[in-house]
Amino acid sequence: MKALRLVFSNMRYFTPVFLFATLNIVFGTWAIYIPQITAKLQISEGMLGFAVFFMALGTLATIPFVPRIIKFLELGKTTLLAICGFCIVFIGPFLAPTYTSLCAALFVVGVFSGLLDVSINTLVTELEKKDKIHFMSVSHGFFSLGGMLGAGIGTVLLPYIAMPWYHMAGVIVLLVLANIVLSKNYLHLRNVHEEEETKFKLKNLRPLVGLAVIGFLVMAAEGAIVDWSALYLEKVTLATATLVGMGYTIFNGTMAFGRFFGDTVSSKYGSRSIMIAGSFVATLGFALVLYGETTLALIGFGFVGIGLSIVVPELFRYSGNLKGIRAAEGISFIAGTGFTGLLLGPVFLGFLAETFNLKGSFIALMIFTFLAGCVAFTLKRK
Repeated sequence: MKALRLVFSNMRYFTPVFLFATLNIVFGTWAIYIPQITAKLQISEGMLGFAVFFMALGTLATIPFVPRIIKFLELGKTTLLAICGFCIVFIGPFLAPTYTSLCAALFVVGVFSGLLDVSINTLVTELEKKDKIHFMSVSHGFFSLGGMLGAGIGTVLLPYIAMPWYHMAGVIVLLVLANIVLSKNYLHLRNVHEEEETKFKLKNLRPLVGLAVIGFLVMAAEGAIVDWSALYLEKVTLATATLVGMGYTIFNGTMAFGRFFGDTVSSKYGSRSIMIAGSFVATLGFALVLYGETTLALIGFGFVGIGLSIVVPELFRYSGNLKGIRAAEGISFIAGTGFTGLLLGPVFLGFLAETFNLKGSFIALMIFTFLAGCVAFTLKRK
């Protein structure tokens, strides 16, 4: 709780965590309207999965260039550009009149998503280095809280909003204005250890190979819940319209809870134990989801959230403190592999849903988290 108190007592630290919340408020709002958007465009699960692939493509095309962009613009200015751009371009998928335009809009979203994700994780890492504090896990907790708020509030408002893009436009305006006001707290920041760091060397990342595999599998599962939980509850468990967004809401709520305590748990038990236990708890959660009953599925999404809650923050913290390279480069490596899973996971699920069914897709996610736990067992204890 020390990190949480720190965040609420100092705007220098609250502002970065609000950036994380903003990112997932937008994604959470998108998640609850996916069934309506697919119905409007008359596309199948497989076509939706392929459309989301363009978001992945945009992210993966951007991530390798982010360290150079940060070096050129400096960290604070890059972060402000990324957060404003990300919010504004997310209106595109809601306004897309055709399937082709949906794919193009999601590609642009992916570009800014990649820029934003590396920027905000680098921002927190640099503040941790400079101020000798820890609040990475809490930052990711606010990411989860943002998703819970976006999906939760959106689910309540769903029956009263005639056009989905009205809702998204209102969310965008509020978030852009709030982030511009708060940007004064980080706009001046740059990489604090840039002078001491050497050129990027692949050998420095050898210890991260196992972590990259875990990141890919875990973030594939996380990304799939963003894009497929509502459809799963609607089509498999036959949940009512008021409950289809609750799987994603509960997932983000339990994930936020776990991440708020993550910095304390990490210092006590270590990353290896967290990754093993968390992955297997998530596996249990997916088993409950697969039972096919709405209440058990919602409980299962909660277990998945608590299980995966602090795996990703530990990956970013580790990579951002790797000796010999800039924080932005280490984080880009993990972001590149992990977010390949985050964004290609839904694509893979779309293929499975088209070939088999949605339930078969979630079996794959259960296997993903189980394999992540097995890989974590192979990591060194220290």
